[in-house]
Amino acid sequence: MPSTEREKFAQAFRWMLLARLLEEKMASLYRGGKITGGVFLGKGQEALSVSVGMSLKRGENGDFFAPLIRDQAGRLAFGENILDATRTYLGSRLGPMRGRDGNVHRGNPQEGCFAMISHLGAMISVVCGALMARRFKGDTESIGATCIGEGGTSTGAFHEAMNLAAVERLPLVMVVANNQYAYSTPNSRQFACENLVDRAVGYGIDGHTVDGTDLSACFQVVGEAVNRARGGCGPQLIVANLLRLAGHGEHDDASYIDPALKASPVGRDCLKVAEQMLLEREWVSPEELESWRDDAIRQVEEAVATAQREPAPDPNLEVWCALSTPHLADSFTSEQPT
Repeated sequence: MPSTEREKFAQAFRWMLLARLLEEKMASLYRGGKITGGVFLGKGQEALSVSVGMSLKRGENGDFFAPLIRDQAGRLAFGENILDATRTYLGSRLGPMRGRDGNVHRGNPQEGCFAMISHLGAMISVVCGALMARRFKGDTESIGATCIGEGGTSTGAFHEAMNLAAVERLPLVMVVANNQYAYSTPNSRQFACENLVDRAVGYGIDGHTVDGTDLSACFQVVGEAVNRARGGCGPQLIVANLLRLAGHGEHDDASYIDPALKASPVGRDCLKVAEQMLLEREWVSPEELESWRDDAIRQVEEAVATAQREPAPDPNLEVWCALSTPHLADSFTSEQPT
């Protein structure tokens, strides 16, 4: 394979590794009582997530990305600063949410990354609205991508937004991580169709399936879907088969997960699969891999140490209005965190 592909694979692996180590650190802090709210890990979904983040265009008039709770790898690849992620988890007033919201509801709309809405399926209509707005402005280049678990596809919000996207032929890439469980509800109790991708036919859109444990396969399928959306082919539905390798959140021990699934191909750890591929193809040496790990650990520890020294929001000093529209507040002042 050409060196550019090797470099792309290596960069994706490093984002995956950084996301895994960051989330492991957050889980440790949560168990130590240092984080208020929940911690939800993307363990096992990093290959799919990073493929989305790296396939989108950033910058002015770039693409839209609406990640969910297990998309730390995709967030980093799309440009999220690790310090901003850490600040939000630890409630720093200097973070993008200024310590006002739960730690997973973070984003940067000015740079195309939408803050997450917890009601599953709701993010799809937000992306559709943003794409409609771009269309009204004459923009035919931008696309939007959002992610959801297979459980979220059973909601009315999912159906309504997908129907809108299909009717309007919006350049939407809808990524479904079929991690086999909607919290603790297995697929057999969630839907009756053989494969969720079959729903694409009902909406009149393109459907794609991929092994979510295989980084190369994720790159190929996500990249094809992004190109088709950008090329005017309308919405693209991707269904990735994988297994959530942790509980729904750190409060959940995942004792309900079938051991047979863990031992099956769908239960492979995508990070280990990618690492093995790097070594087998001699794209990286064991020593270089270790240096990448050391660098990721350093980044995580530095970000956590910085965020822990920063102040939490003071209710008596905060300007309590929407972060995006402070100029509309009756009592607006220009004072902002420094």
